[in-house]
Amino acid sequence: MANIAVQRIKREFKEVLKSEETSKNQIKVDLVDENFTELRGEIAGPPDTPYEGGRFQLEIKIPETYPFNPPKVRFITKIWHPNISSVTGAICLDILKDQWAAAMTLRTVLLSLQALLAAAEPDDPQDAVVANQYKQNPEMFTQTARLWAHYYSGAPVPGPEYTRKIDKLTAMGFEKVGRQLCGLSLLTECCVVSLSLSPDRMLCDVSLSLSLLTECCVMSLSLSLSLS
Repeated sequence: MANIAVQRIKREFKEVLKSEETSKNQIKVDLVDENFTELRGEIAGPPDTPYEGGRFQLEIKIPETYPFNPPKVRFITKIWHPNISSVTGAICLDILKDQWAAAMTLRTVLLSLQALLAAAEPDDPQDAVVANQYKQNPEMFTQTARLWAHYYSGAPVPGPEYTRKIDKLTAMGFEKVGRQLCGLSLLTECCVVSLSLSPDRMLCDVSLSLSLLTECCVMSLSLSLSLS
């Protein structure tokens, strides 16, 4: 990495560690590569959002042309959000693209990503399936986002109604939440049967499948499940 990039990111790395603002907002950053080419970020889900209580891991790669070009950032932790791919973790945020300026810093990026969780931009989506749900069915979006935050980021259980439904699934013979099958949650295991979706078909469109599966299990437990 070019010397200017190394010196700059070292300074910004220390800035994040010492910043009262990032500490207050539960934002962290760790070094992955001793050459400062890759960092691991962590942001807390903002209050009063479906992500509250979750911890979201970020992969941050610093290009040789930094700070004249933005860092490459993606979510490692799966998240249900219009501006973040539910499959790859890719992010649609203007400051990580054409609105980047050399005066911006690592701290700016982390705070902006946390703010994005509280203020989605569904008209400029990264994940069209999530954005469509966000606009067409806000209540279902919130429930889906909360479920994903619980499963993948350690957010608290959404509420007693959720617990009741999971207990009902468990009584029907499904394992308790905690185990994941090939990266898919208990909801997927349940609804693969009820929706008659084959694994191959699900993997062709993971975003859409998981949205449908979650909707099925959260909202449609009254449906007859074919367990044969």
